[in-house]
Amino acid sequence: MTVLCEVRQEDPRAFRPRVLLFSTLFPNSEQLRHGIFVARRMDSLRRNGAEVVAVVAPVPWFPLGHACFGRYGVFARVPRREDRQGVVVHHPRYPVIPKVGMSLAPFLLAAAVAPFLSRLRRQGCGFDLIDAHYFYPDGVAAALLGRLLNVPVVVTSRGSDLNAIAGYAAPRHLIRWAAGQAAALVTISMDLRQRLVRLGVPEAKVRVVRNGVDWEHFHPPEVSPAPRSPLSGAGSPGPGDRPLALLCMGNLVPHKGTDLVIRALPALPRAALTIVGEGPEREKLEGLARELGVAGRVRFVGEVAPEETWRFHAEADLLVVASTREGIPNVIYESLACGTPVVATAVGGISEVLTHPAAGVLMTERTPEALVEALTRLGESRPGREVTREFSRRFSWDESSRELASLFEAVCKRRSSPPGGGAAGR
Repeated sequence: MTVLCEVRQEDPRAFRPRVLLFSTLFPNSEQLRHGIFVARRMDSLRRNGAEVVAVVAPVPWFPLGHACFGRYGVFARVPRREDRQGVVVHHPRYPVIPKVGMSLAPFLLAAAVAPFLSRLRRQGCGFDLIDAHYFYPDGVAAALLGRLLNVPVVVTSRGSDLNAIAGYAAPRHLIRWAAGQAAALVTISMDLRQRLVRLGVPEAKVRVVRNGVDWEHFHPPEVSPAPRSPLSGAGSPGPGDRPLALLCMGNLVPHKGTDLVIRALPALPRAALTIVGEGPEREKLEGLARELGVAGRVRFVGEVAPEETWRFHAEADLLVVASTREGIPNVIYESLACGTPVVATAVGGISEVLTHPAAGVLMTERTPEALVEALTRLGESRPGREVTREFSRRFSWDESSRELASLFEAVCKRRSSPPGGGAAGR
């Protein structure tokens, strides 16, 4: 018999809501880091007692999986069903209309997924709540599905859904509507919470629940690295010194600002940069490094498996985040847990994390010159790795997931109708 969702023996004296996670941001066998932060939050929720019965992570429909079709070929190769540590992950397909389909996207997504969710429930996979991630189109689609299935919806905003997509009139209108329909709203930073409030959402409806970090997986290197060259002074590192190791980690897309970091390197002859990630900007960035004469000090690693990212954080001296917009990137939490401080632009919720010298410094403005100044300032007085790691302990997945589990339970208990729209799967 095909397993559709996780089935557990329940204590009849206690009610724990059965959660269906819904998001187009979720890892799959072809995109290992795609939405990895959503998967890690789910893993922590399960460790702390929440029942995640299934994941529905829709994928754009495309007929052919050949590599020549780029990312659309990747979509085609994603399996229809996978397993993540005992939770069934479904990847139903939905239509995408490139460039002209932004306003239609939530409706196309909901229309494609609704029959699938109805079938899950008929076949015994009952759920009491939809845990949706990313406000547009996922959160809007989830609100439509929640109305159709009479199930409460909690939507988590993660960054560009509010600080970029909400700048367009039609998505902004639909985000407002979905926020009104949702039983509760979650943001990963105070900055995103205030963006929702400015859209007219009542403050009391929005809860800030930050992402966390797995301290067992992300940790300092077991062996201390060789001495690094100081950034100050002219010329290259001297004999016995190694260049100061800078790290950028993330998708190679314009708003991540990796080009700004490369542009700063001519003024940092004692530094070398490792870039972990892949994306459409890679060829342009490689060309920029050659043009500026720093290609020998820039290493493009490409995509790496999630379990390997800690090593790059642990080997680096400083993480650089030069984005034009962010929620709070998880790489900051991960770097701090490895004892590696951060230099970053003061965008989104980043300033809510880098609140102490142990964590790093913020650039005064977003220019190569300001980045050089911030790197030099932190590079000359880097805190010890254990000091930085200790600072990171305030960002706990366990604490966040317990708060979320409590929120999910409260949402379901507020419902006047029976949870889950009936006894399906119960």
